[in-house]
Amino acid sequence: MKNITLSADEDLIEKARALARSRKKTLNVVFREWLEHFVSDTGSAADYKSLMTRLHHVASGRRFTRDEMNER
Repeated sequence: MKNITLSADEDLIEKARALARSRKKTLNVVFREWLEHFVSDTGSAADYKSLMTRLHHVASGRRFTRDEMNER
């Protein structure tokens, strides 16, 4: 395993450590998990479903026509 050094605001680091602690993890473990997710294959069905779940509150207000959806 290779070590890296990162720089961030002191308050931000402390908040991140506290959040990691509340999840019973270290900041190092949380960062490794994030890094794995960051480089993983995107566009999977699970990613799409997760995005749609997070955006469930967004509404266009109406249905768009086929021509409107295909405008560039």
